[in-house]
Amino acid sequence: MIVLGIESSCDETAAALVRDGHQVLSSVVASQVAIHHPYGGVVPELASRKHIEAIVPVVTGAVARAGLTADQIDGVAVTQGPGLVGSLLVGFSFAKGFAYGHGIPWIGVDHLEGHINSVFLEPEPPPFPFVALLVSGGHTSIYHVTSHREFHPMGQTRDDAAGEAYDKVAKMMGLGYPGGVVIDRLAAQGDPDKVFFTRPFLDKDQFDFSFSGIKSAVSRYIQTHKETYRDDQAHIAAGFQAAVVEVLSYKIIHAAREKGCRHLAVVGGVAANRGLRQAVTLDADEAGMTVHIPSADLCGDNAAMVAAVGYYRLKAGECSGMEDDVYSRVKFRPISG
Repeated sequence: MIVLGIESSCDETAAALVRDGHQVLSSVVASQVAIHHPYGGVVPELASRKHIEAIVPVVTGAVARAGLTADQIDGVAVTQGPGLVGSLLVGFSFAKGFAYGHGIPWIGVDHLEGHINSVFLEPEPPPFPFVALLVSGGHTSIYHVTSHREFHPMGQTRDDAAGEAYDKVAKMMGLGYPGGVVIDRLAAQGDPDKVFFTRPFLDKDQFDFSFSGIKSAVSRYIQTHKETYRDDQAHIAAGFQAAVVEVLSYKIIHAAREKGCRHLAVVGGVAANRGLRQAVTLDADEAGMTVHIPSADLCGDNAAMVAAVGYYRLKAGECSGMEDDVYSRVKFRPISG
């Protein structure tokens, strides 16, 4: 089964063709970073307008790169939420029209479900069950994953997501947007022991997160070192990243032990962070576990992961209707398979 995936939840317009839930035939992503960079974050109205401009050429390009025609597509999967409503509506409406015009089934997909299934687009995906850390700009959660369609929440952030904290700290330091990439790069040049930040563990035996405190700690450090902090930016970035990464890695390893899983996955945009990838890989190896992390291009928002979810749901007989609508906030819950 060949599924067309469409993603437009935030500031990337993406389309992909995936065969049988794992073979990526094509993947096209149109980024809007240059548009939002001057504002230090995503401007919803600008994002929506850019999606309208990009959706047709992106989908057309994905079909062409796959060497297919529209008539060879068996189904459509599209991000339904969570995300920016205006952005979501562009992709969702296009998917409805495309499916209706070609007489094929379509399915609305949860964005978070897509990230978790992104590991199945790699050559060596984890066996079930496994524990997944989903860490991105808007979400930081841990799930016990028992099948392609069954996800059991174990913990989530109580305030800021890790990626959001990265972006806000980068903005405080005048480093620009998006913050994750620039802080990761800068942290590699600094010494994490030079500027130490308390680790925001909350309860070490639980799996919830909180990153608002460390964001405030960085702000206080900058305020109290106004004359010198610019000389210490690499050390600040390294200290901040070390604190965030230590908590993320500890929690996912602890969750895997709790569930008796020898395999774990790290997914979402922040999974592309080199510091996080290195720390989790090292900690998992010491714990006798195997970590699965998608390649960098599958960590960020993309349509291949959406198509992968669509395959499993369409194959199970699920289908969306023309009356269905998008949603902005998390609806993700255990899905009975």
